[in-house]
Amino acid sequence: MMRFDGQNADEIALRLAHIAWEAGRVLRGMENALLDKRIKDDGTPTTAADLAAEQLIIQRLDEAWSGVPVVAEETASTAQTDDCFFLVDPLDGTGDFIHGTGEYSVNIALIRGDRPIAAVVSAPAMGSIWIAGEKALTSPLPSGEGNGFDWREARVRPAPERDLVALVSRRHGDIATEACLSVLSIGTRRMTSSALKFCLIASGEADVYVRCGPTMEWDTAAGDHILTRAGGSVVGPGGAPLTYGHEERGYRNGPFAAIGDAALAPRLDLPVSASVA
Repeated sequence: MMRFDGQNADEIALRLAHIAWEAGRVLRGMENALLDKRIKDDGTPTTAADLAAEQLIIQRLDEAWSGVPVVAEETASTAQTDDCFFLVDPLDGTGDFIHGTGEYSVNIALIRGDRPIAAVVSAPAMGSIWIAGEKALTSPLPSGEGNGFDWREARVRPAPERDLVALVSRRHGDIATEACLSVLSIGTRRMTSSALKFCLIASGEADVYVRCGPTMEWDTAAGDHILTRAGGSVVGPGGAPLTYGHEERGYRNGPFAAIGDAALAPRLDLPVSASVA
């Protein structure tokens, strides 16, 4: 693998875990600060915390893997890709960060070609982290110097016959998403923000997350890989996996469904294009 000195995907994922843990410490330290928020051109908020975490992540990625391009939400959202590149969301769930719900995450994924091969999603305020290289692992976040991870395997669960647990966005909803969910036997709707939805399905705590509204590649790539390596899948219209590195469409995703059990896929009828939120 170019510029990775023989490191395998699991080793890369572990390195990403330390970077995400460090970025999470920055975010925790800024949680209670009076942060001026700015609304970006796409209508989403950003703060000094987003920028500080992104700066640290880009610096650490360059120290570890110099020259590998980084496409990141705040400062490098139009960067060009290569055979290998990183997708970074330094603070996924900025609205939840601002409102103090704790449901925000740090997402980093290494893409080779058009699919992730190593990833981390860290939830600093919730004290949990997930990684995946060849396999998906989860751990409580260490409180010390980042050396005390206690990794265990993350695995999806078989979908129950009835009473599926669906994860729904706290701040985003649309008619097309509701239409997709209406054909499933949903027993519980659990409001959850950010990429944590992928990880909860990967850990067997939920069954499905459908998103027909607009998202960006850095929102989904890390969670996609973790869920896939935990035995689930993230599929677009027609059941195809999501692909990444689409500079030509501004790194925007189409509609998708994250599922723990592949048996759910044929029951989903995703629209071809993302609905307007």
